[in-house]
Amino acid sequence: MQLDCTQTPDLMIVHVRETRIDAAGAIDFKDGMRDLTSADTRRVMLDLSHVGFIDSSGLGAVVAVRKFLGPDRPLELAGLTPAVEKVFRLTRMDSVFVIHGDVPAGAGSLRDVV
Repeated sequence: MQLDCTQTPDLMIVHVRETRIDAAGAIDFKDGMRDLTSADTRRVMLDLSHVGFIDSSGLGAVVAVRKFLGPDRPLELAGLTPAVEKVFRLTRMDSVFVIHGDVPAGAGSLRDVV
């Protein structure tokens, strides 16, 4: 699972560089997110703009990351493609997560961390 992130003083944006989060990659996704976020205290925003498909295992992995971050660091989502947005809406996970239309402007110019 290819994940990288950009950071500001108060926000870590994790970019998913895969087109799918499914059963085949769910464990790698959770492990990668844990590795990137465990030593940090910033808000976390997950950029899903490259993800065109998510299944129930992928959705479960996103929920598991939210639980891992805890109540003081809610996982925010951004850049949902129409198919991924539909999954979040149909499962009512859109009421659980803060969902932004796009990644904040200028995120590409923030400090990159891999």
